[in-house]
Amino acid sequence: MSRKAAKEEPKVHPFDPGYTAEPFLTLCANYPEETVYPPDQFRVEWGPIFHRGRLDGSARVLVIGQDPAQHETVIRRILVGEAGRRVQGLLARLGITKSYVCINTYLYSVFGTVKAATSRNPALVDYRNRWLKALLVGQNIEVVIALGQAASTAWTMWKASPDGQASQVPFVAVTHPTQPESSSNNDKVKLAAATKKMLQNWNAALQQVHQNVIHPDVVTPLVPYGDTWGADDRLRIPDDDFPAGLPLWMRENDGWARRTGADALAKRRNITITVSSGVVS
Repeated sequence: MSRKAAKEEPKVHPFDPGYTAEPFLTLCANYPEETVYPPDQFRVEWGPIFHRGRLDGSARVLVIGQDPAQHETVIRRILVGEAGRRVQGLLARLGITKSYVCINTYLYSVFGTVKAATSRNPALVDYRNRWLKALLVGQNIEVVIALGQAASTAWTMWKASPDGQASQVPFVAVTHPTQPESSSNNDKVKLAAATKKMLQNWNAALQQVHQNVIHPDVVTPLVPYGDTWGADDRLRIPDDDFPAGLPLWMRENDGWARRTGADALAKRRNITITVSSGVVS
């Protein structure tokens, strides 16, 4: 008589349960639309994208990004592409592997240039400040990191509010994670120089705030970046940050979503998704 095969235990797939408690339920139900985010400056047709990370009060570091790109549009979480992997590496140098939360300056993907009047629209600023209040006032955030100029400006606007003036949480602004690529125009020499300059900027920021992370997930001595990306500088985004049921290849790879079309309008209307090589035989 043949021996029955041992029953295989089902795999566990951690996920982000979403917006299950106040004030985030209301924030996600009542958000600014086209009167605040004009369609000539934002891809409002793809909808708003709110956050990534912990909303349960356990976050120790708040990251403020800029705006969602095509991968974020599909996954419905921010900073899930190349910039997100670089941010994971930055957080790890502070000993933070899970106790973080990320929001963006803008809910919608930027199309072209954001006009100054739009960026200062009280409805846009006030809504973003409601998120910052929910994450900062009476919470456990020990450090705030802004990625790029737009995020730094968002923080300045928050600090001008009564709640912002009362907040004393340490803050640092760093160069945006993909600025080297956007500034080098496919020139390898320029890319190398811009990457080195950015990592020097990140090292200075880490020196400034490392001591302020009092409750890291892992006690980590500060190790500076080199002149270019090392093997452990771009880290996988944890499954707990993604919505339930997201396929593994979307979580582990990048480059599977591209804006495609013959002109700017066509690219605005289309995101082409390609299953990663090797997934389908």
